[in-house]
Amino acid sequence: MSEPKLKDPVWVARPPALQRTVQELAQTDCIAVDTESNSLFAYREQVCLIQFSNAEDDYLIDPLAIADLTALDRLFADPRIEKVFHAAEYDLICLKRDYGFTFQNLFDTMVASRVLGRAGVGLGSLLKEEFGIELDKRYQRANWGQRPLPAAQLAYARLDTHFLIPLRDRLKDALVAAGRWELAQEDFIRLEKTAPPDGEHVNGTCWKIAGNAELNARQMAVLHALCDYRDRQAQITNLPLFKVLSNEVLVQTAQALPKTMAELQEKTRLSPRQLERHGAGLLKAVEQGLQAEAPRRPIHHRPDELYLARLDTLRNWRKNTGRELGVESDVVLPRDTMEIIAQANPKSRTDLEQLMSDLPWRLERFGAEILRVLNP
Repeated sequence: MSEPKLKDPVWVARPPALQRTVQELAQTDCIAVDTESNSLFAYREQVCLIQFSNAEDDYLIDPLAIADLTALDRLFADPRIEKVFHAAEYDLICLKRDYGFTFQNLFDTMVASRVLGRAGVGLGSLLKEEFGIELDKRYQRANWGQRPLPAAQLAYARLDTHFLIPLRDRLKDALVAAGRWELAQEDFIRLEKTAPPDGEHVNGTCWKIAGNAELNARQMAVLHALCDYRDRQAQITNLPLFKVLSNEVLVQTAQALPKTMAELQEKTRLSPRQLERHGAGLLKAVEQGLQAEAPRRPIHHRPDELYLARLDTLRNWRKNTGRELGVESDVVLPRDTMEIIAQANPKSRTDLEQLMSDLPWRLERFGAEILRVLNP
């Protein structure tokens, strides 16, 4: 990893240190933020590290050691302080889910680079392009829930925020020069509204497993029982579902309906260790599923043909416009707004204004074109 010599980051693992950190960060008008979670290592992921940087210092806050992080809400909700993230959506989801924080005044360096039409929008690509700095991303999938965190992991974590403020400055200058600052601001404001997904019962995920459409009613009942078994084991061991048993194994088991260990071993790709650990439980789940009432497959109503035609028209317009501007099509018009417009089928500027109230720059720039392609 090529990087300049940096002073040590401030490790924050006690409430008094957190209060001092918040006071120091609140004295500036721009801070960089990132988080690390343990989604690959726990049944229910949680935020395991929160990184902050200002112009002088880097701070690593340990949320596993500090029970009350309410003080951070003061920073996140303060409209005077700009919070700079890279690829903020996932961080915001995690911080809102775990702590209920609210956010105002965001800048996302990935969003900014997409609005500019940059080819490489990952943090490593941007830092190399702008500053000649190469980041070692070997810890991107590391276990951030372990304690103590290795020194190399901490060094990696601080670099995710250390250069964000100077990167933000360069990207903002480029946005202003390209006449796209207001466009980027629309997306920054939309990010503030990012919300965690609603919780879903484990059986709701069964219908999303690849291959379930090929199962008959009896096999689908077994798959539900197998999903229940895997979920219980994941909770007991505090592991993500995929580290207990893969979706593929569950589908293979539901298809085969094995009654013996030999059949289970023959029909699935279970490793010897998995067979020893889960064989009996899987066979019991198969038996329970065979005795259970067949679940009703969700009904997905096909959208109206006229709606689909309008959606296709908008997609084509969006793609062509993005090509002209040198950006991805969703930069021109976000997918959710495109679908709302296709559903509402606006006939006038007033109608469209109501649908694009949170996108004033796009409304002004593209509103007439949208109405023209929808009403040729």
